[in-house]
Amino acid sequence: MKLLIAGKGGVGKTTVAALLSHILADNGYSVLALDTDSVPNLAQSLGLPLEVAEGIVPLAKNEELAEERTGARPGEGWGLLFSLTPKVDDIVDKFGVRVRDGLSLVVVGSIDAGKEGCLCPAIALAKAFLNHVLLKRREVIVVDAEAGAEVFGRGLAEKFDMTICVSEPTVKSLAISRKLIKMSRDLGVRRNVLVINKVVDNLRAAQLYAKMFSNDPVPYHIVRYDENLVSIEARGLGVTSLPKGSPVVSDVFSLYNKVLKLIKL
Repeated sequence: MKLLIAGKGGVGKTTVAALLSHILADNGYSVLALDTDSVPNLAQSLGLPLEVAEGIVPLAKNEELAEERTGARPGEGWGLLFSLTPKVDDIVDKFGVRVRDGLSLVVVGSIDAGKEGCLCPAIALAKAFLNHVLLKRREVIVVDAEAGAEVFGRGLAEKFDMTICVSEPTVKSLAISRKLIKMSRDLGVRRNVLVINKVVDNLRAAQLYAKMFSNDPVPYHIVRYDENLVSIEARGLGVTSLPKGSPVVSDVFSLYNKVLKLIKL
């Protein structure tokens, strides 16, 4: 099961990815969480201490590893010759961070070559790793994607079993999610779920969904606004610090059940 958590910036993708990863692990799944954001913060959301999270070097920024595996050091100039098929099958074991039993994390970082100016060795390494994970690893893969539509242009999205598109309960945010879900479908991802996050009024959110998706319905799920989440994030804590009866925990657990039903595991 390979799940892509997508959406525009600030909608709560990382929180959903972190909670879903823990819930899957709680229920006996072996989970590999991947952070592919250009400003990665999934480690802290998963509950790793800030000093540990800040010490993780993303694959796309790991110059020493890139040189070792591709044969060229990033930043050495144009015209470099380097391997586009580096050894990556040991990266989870050597560079992954064990969060808890059944849950590991690899911080990949952004692999948008356009932002880097070229397809450099570190980006090539990160892309090769992602392709390996999505095609050959047997765990449940949960990917916290970079904000926006970049992931759908990288030749990666079609390898997922489901896109979970996170939105805020606003016209602007839902309009962007509608476009992202269409792009996901166009790439062949058959299962797509809309998560309307930070909801204060469930009825109003449902009515807004009905208005925005009247011509192209998609399964949707509401996650309520939760003051507990605001409190723990203000203290730099992860989702493991949320009370068990917290609305966001309860609602993402319901999302977990919906995901399993849609994928029919």
